[in-house]
This record gives sequence, C-alpha cells and structure tokens, in this order.
Amino acid sequence: MKKQAYLVLADGSIYEGFSFGGEADTFGEVVFNTSMMGYQEMLTDPSYAGQILVPTYPLIGNYGINEQDNETARIQVRGFVVREECLEPSHYLSQKTIHQYLKDGGISGIYGLDTRSITRKLRSVGVMMGMITSSMTPQQALAELKRKPDYGAADYVKEVSTQKSYVWDKDKLIDYKFNVVAYDCGLKFNILRLLKARGCKVTVMPCTSTAEEILKLNPDGILLSPGPGDPEILDYAVKTVQGLAGKKPIMGICLGNQLIGRAFGAKTFKLKFGHRGGNHPVKEFATGRVHITAQNHGYALDPDTMKNGLEVTHINLNDGTVEGLRHKELPIFAIQYHSEDSPGPMDNRYLFDRFIGMMEKKS
Repeated sequence: MKKQAYLVLADGSIYEGFSFGGEADTFGEVVFNTSMMGYQEMLTDPSYAGQILVPTYPLIGNYGINEQDNETARIQVRGFVVREECLEPSHYLSQKTIHQYLKDGGISGIYGLDTRSITRKLRSVGVMMGMITSSMTPQQALAELKRKPDYGAADYVKEVSTQKSYVWDKDKLIDYKFNVVAYDCGLKFNILRLLKARGCKVTVMPCTSTAEEILKLNPDGILLSPGPGDPEILDYAVKTVQGLAGKKPIMGICLGNQLIGRAFGAKTFKLKFGHRGGNHPVKEFATGRVHITAQNHGYALDPDTMKNGLEVTHINLNDGTVEGLRHKELPIFAIQYHSEDSPGPMDNRYLFDRFIGMMEKKS
C-alpha cells in the first residue's frame, strides 16, 4: 500500500508524494545533486550530514545497492527525495533495493513528486530547510519546521568524524613509503583507497585532535578531509590547522580547503544553492586546463580576503568562485572540489600524485 507523504519547504511550498524507506518524520536543509549516477555514494557522503538530498536524475535505484559503493559505513543524509524509485534493480552486484537500503538505515524517503520543480525552486530562491513527513499535515509540518534550528547553526563535523584514531586497512604485505595522517572532518573511503594505492599508510584522526597530537605521530604529510556544515563555526579545527601549517606537507579537500583559508585569515560565505554534482568545470591557472569535477559544498572562500601567502589556483567556470589555493612558500595546497570523485569523473586524481611529490621532496 502506498503511504502518502509530503515534502514541506520553509517558504511554505508543499510537494505531495509517497513514503519509502524509513517512515519517521525528518528535517534538514534541502539540496540537489546533478549527477546522473552514484546515488549510493551520495547517500553515504558525510558532507550531506544534516541535509535532505534531491537527485535531479529522475530514476533512482535502477542498479541497486552493493557494499562496494559505500563511501562510509552508514547513510549520512537526513532524507531522500526522488521522482521515481526502481523496484526491480538490475546489476550483478546488487544486493538490495534502494527502498530496503533506506529502511535498514532508518532514513526516510519520498517518491512520486516533481524533483525538477523542486530543483528550479532551490536554484531561484536558494537552499532552505525542509521536512519529510507521513504523519503530519503540511500545515503541522511547516509549524514544526519553524521551530527547528537553521542548518548553519549546527556542528555536523563532530557528528560524522571518527571518535578515536585508527590505521585504515593496514596491509602487512605492503611496503609503505609514507605515513599520512587524515584529519577526519567527514572522510570518504575513496580518499583512503587512493592514498593506500600510492604507498601511504593512513592514520585517521578525529576532528577534535590537536596539532600536537597529530604531530606526535611524525607523519610525512597531512590530509585535511571534506566535511559538512559552515566552516565559520569550526574554530577548533582552524586552530588545529594553524598549528600544523609549515610543519608538514598539507593537502586539503573541500572543507579542508576552507579550513586552510580560514587558518590564514580568509573568510567564507554561503552559496545560494551550492555546488553538488559530477559535472562542474574548473580552470587551473597554472596549466590553463579545464577539469570536469565532482563537487559537494554549500560554502566558498572569499577571494578578496585571501592573504598571508595564500593565492587562488583554481576557479569555477560557472560562477567564478574559488576552487583551489596554495601557499606561496609553505608546502600547502588544497582544492574545493572532490579529487577522489565517487561519484564523478577521474580527471583530478593527479592531485594525490602532487601530494606524494610534496612528501618526497620533504623526505
């Protein structure tokens, strides 16, 4: 039996559909992703913590769910909004349907509504808070939504970060060339896979770790991970990055890029509807090349506040926002997009090789 459900936005917009997955009422910032595939990677991406995700691609679940495509150990989104869910997936690795996956994870979904209309709304008005409900009327949901905190007020990094340090997938048969610390603000498995493939033993440290605790491990390099939320409220992480700067080679990805910027005095601002998808063109100034990138962020660095040795290295060709930086003197660089893809193009894995080159130069 189909169960009626609603997606209610903070501006009073109401979208009617049917419940699938878990059926608990849920709220979060409503955002859209333009990738044509990779729904499982999206669902398990920690940068979506606190958010309700709307894929623009209309048919979701057609190749099912498998263990290999997880980017973390659990679903990270608050809710999932799709035009059509596939009830009979077709793929040799498929183990369950998207409905069962969401149900097992206790994550509420809604299907059968016009996701194109929702996307147009968010593009024109901007992202906003919303609620998925199958137990309330739209008016009750809107009243409840007005009592909920705004997305930018919460620290989701502490929610998604590991609680204790660990060495990832250590293999006794591998002769590791480098010891890398991954500072976990919302780490994805593919970052760890790509580092391991390049001969790195990776120790993952919680976001609450101090610079002193990280440096005690004597790493050859430090990877600042992606993550969710507003970088302006992460002063503890900024302090850690300030303590690491100049001590070891540093690579930052997404939130890591913003933390480096803030550590050197730059400011960030909230984008109207963010960059989320696998098709964003980014220009690299040093080579003039345009890379197609995977992205998932709602905040960006203000280029007018970049100082203290930082310079912009990449820009987004859609809106001109900062997509990368480097320090002119210290071994530090970062990109705003996801060089580890998942989902997305593989154009940007060369940046991990650049990180390896920095560590080789310092060794």
